[in-house]
Amino acid sequence: MKKNPLLDVVHEDEFIVVVNKSAGLLAIPDRFDATLPSVRSLVMERYEAAFIVHRLDRDTTGLMVVARTAEAHKHLNDQFQNHRVNKLYHAIVGGVVDKDEVPIDIPITQDVKRKGLMKPSARGKEAHTVLRTLERFRVATLVECRLITGRQHQIRVHCAAIGFPLLVDPDYGKNADFKLSAIKRKFHLAKDTEERPIMSRLTLHAAQLGFVHPGTLAPVLYTAEYPKDFAATLQVLRKYAAPYASAFDFDF
Repeated sequence: MKKNPLLDVVHEDEFIVVVNKSAGLLAIPDRFDATLPSVRSLVMERYEAAFIVHRLDRDTTGLMVVARTAEAHKHLNDQFQNHRVNKLYHAIVGGVVDKDEVPIDIPITQDVKRKGLMKPSARGKEAHTVLRTLERFRVATLVECRLITGRQHQIRVHCAAIGFPLLVDPDYGKNADFKLSAIKRKFHLAKDTEERPIMSRLTLHAAQLGFVHPGTLAPVLYTAEYPKDFAATLQVLRKYAAPYASAFDFDF
């Protein structure tokens, strides 16, 4: 059995492979360049069969389940189509989300003016996300996004639609990267040096995935830790953008 360092396997058995997808790795082969590595091609290379059930954006990290048999693929497809899968993402969004929980029910459709992107539309397909605040900073918020439906770019579109786009999202937000200079006062670079971004991809991670195993028919739940750039961004926010202490927080 061949092993590839690009394929981070969380679980494997005769029915499924669960992988922790890295940033930059495609979910399925590129239409124009089949030589680019993808989850499907790497699973095929290692296990000789791969049936894609769902996808993650190229720059989104985290959990994907791939079926190894047609029967397992059908079983998992039914669960995804009938919204019986536990899909939990963690996202760092720009701005301070003041509510602890925000149910989002905004239909989504293709954006004909921007190829490959989506937009909110009353004529679109129904899309439901439940956003829960985990940690607030002065300029950003760490949120948990539970997908009820699974539309293309759903979390990115929904977060932007309620005024809190991903901290890094050049398509639906304002920033193509996140740098320390954005939040650290009196930031100075050494002469003739250029600042390197702490994060230069989507601030989105598929942290948890749960479903009924197609072979054992028992419920299973998988989790994936934050990748280094996501964890580093949180560390910097905690250090340089922690909420200001209020006099009302203290007892006199």
